[in-house]
Amino acid sequence: MFHGSMVALVTPMFGDGAIDEDSLQRLVDFHVENHTDAIVVVGTTGESATLDEAEHCHVVRRTVEMAAGRIPVIAGTGANSTREAIDLTRCAMEAGVDACLLVTPYYNKPTQEGLYLHFQAVAEAVPVPQILYNVPSRTACDMLPETVERLSTISNIVGIKEATGNLDRAREIMDRCGDRLDVYSGDDATAMELMLMGGKGNISVTANVAPAGMHELCAAALAGDRRRAEAINRPLEILHRVLFVQSNPIPVKWALHEMGLIPPGIRLPMTPLAVEFHDTVRQALRQAGVLT
Repeated sequence: MFHGSMVALVTPMFGDGAIDEDSLQRLVDFHVENHTDAIVVVGTTGESATLDEAEHCHVVRRTVEMAAGRIPVIAGTGANSTREAIDLTRCAMEAGVDACLLVTPYYNKPTQEGLYLHFQAVAEAVPVPQILYNVPSRTACDMLPETVERLSTISNIVGIKEATGNLDRAREIMDRCGDRLDVYSGDDATAMELMLMGGKGNISVTANVAPAGMHELCAAALAGDRRRAEAINRPLEILHRVLFVQSNPIPVKWALHEMGLIPPGIRLPMTPLAVEFHDTVRQALRQAGVLT
């Protein structure tokens, strides 16, 4: 349903943590102009964990309005409470999103049956296209391929963001689910390889700062052009690494501020990028050609 480079968009904030809607509009326009294939708003990179429900729904609604049909908008609506996930997903659907992205429930560590019933409940309650999101490094919860296969039979579950970086895992999901479920990378460092072996795109942190390059990389990989994909990816590889020198979205928000696109705000318990990493991130931006 969705193919290519899908930016895991930051939520721009002022120094006091208030949401900066002017900068949000600037980012949406930036991605439209640079041919990003979809915007994923209020996911992990969008600091969904520290937005309250009203703010969450407001940012989704405003992003849809700002996009104005120029680019698909996918809203992060996962929660570790099934009722809350249903409420957030319904709010996003009513705002007019094209799909929702639902992370596995975090902290409470459900069983595989619990995961199946959680996602089934959200899908049955809200008839919007839904993309599963598996990122056990953050959630302490790993959704196994057999559970993904069961969920792939539900008509409005259309994809999975597989963020383990494990290409064998991604291949197993593809083999099990076939054309019932699109598989997307959630790991910039391995995204090219995942797409070359049949994945449909990348939900990307790097795309925040290098949207044109990530769009071109995804287009080449989806076309099966390994030589071109590798040539495009080569200067971006440093960003794939350096944008994780501290927990996401700390480095990418600092980078976007350095590029003049957003204010420096980030909400506790996340803190601004440590001074010791400023030159590291700045040099990576320069090496990748996105900062002069």
